[in-house]
Amino acid sequence: MKQPPSKSALSEKDGVEQPQSLSRSSLKVIQQKRKEQPSAQELIDGILKGDKIALSRSITLVESTNPEHLEKANAIIQACLPHANNSIRIGITGVPGVGKSTFIEAFGKHLTDLGKKVAVLAVDPSSTISHGSILGDKTRMEELVKDENAFIRPSASGETLGGVARKTRETIILCEACGFDTIIIETVGVGQSETAVHSMVDFFLLLKISGAGDELQGIKRGIMEMADAIVINKADGDNINRAKLAKTEFNRALHLFPAKKSGWIPTAATCSSYTKEGINEVWNTISDYFELVKGNHYFEEKRQDQNQFWMMETINEQLKSNFYNHPEIIKLLEENKKAVQKNEISPFAAAMILLDKYNN
Repeated sequence: MKQPPSKSALSEKDGVEQPQSLSRSSLKVIQQKRKEQPSAQELIDGILKGDKIALSRSITLVESTNPEHLEKANAIIQACLPHANNSIRIGITGVPGVGKSTFIEAFGKHLTDLGKKVAVLAVDPSSTISHGSILGDKTRMEELVKDENAFIRPSASGETLGGVARKTRETIILCEACGFDTIIIETVGVGQSETAVHSMVDFFLLLKISGAGDELQGIKRGIMEMADAIVINKADGDNINRAKLAKTEFNRALHLFPAKKSGWIPTAATCSSYTKEGINEVWNTISDYFELVKGNHYFEEKRQDQNQFWMMETINEQLKSNFYNHPEIIKLLEENKKAVQKNEISPFAAAMILLDKYNN
């Protein structure tokens, strides 16, 4: 007697053929639209109407290294410039693990509840080995990313100073033109990123956590001097008393630093991004700061100084780019690299040869 074919738990049924959710003609139209790139004027119009898709596309052009994209991006920035400079810019830094993303989400939600429009520019550190970035800030800010009055843009730091050089500065202009009145820039929390962020924001917030050893251990004097406020995050549960102690120690330390040109006296505070305790107090501190600096005109003075600083930085960046892309320098550079490695010439003498060649 013929045995029926044996059945295995690993066998599959053919199943039911699923119908296409879109007709082929509709799918073709969508694919065609994706290939079509909007003009600079279309993107400008979209940004000024508050279109976040147009804003995202324009930021992508700003971040691109393609010369055609750069020309288009410059046209968009120039058109948006008259509509910019109408926001407050807040820089937030802290070592990895301090809870920057969680704090920014809680803080951002608090601001949107107050009727603010918040743009978060989160810089993700690029790997020095693979040059890749995770860009996971949107996944860490689940509530804020769904908020109609919020915009989150993670960007790879690349190899620029702390990852926040000219491109972030220009992105701020686009966000302001799009109607965002509060710009938050999150630094990677390592290296010299704090210096770069400080040069493009109005208020600089340093996040800390308690219970990680000596509270003042590892704090660079430069970062402490830049900070307009220190917030000890994760002040909840069993950590509340340690956070209060850290607040007292930081307040004592802040009084040791020279007075700020703004006339503002930095303070330390505690908060919990989890329970939202202290978030409103942080905003009140920032509001008091802006009331002071706008009243004594330091706000405008600082913005003007920053504009000059970034003009000089752009010149330096362009000169550096022109030097390394010069055809004769490219060839001569490789020759001198080998000579330096073999100790046939000193690094300084080799540099002078290259610079003399470029200048002549």
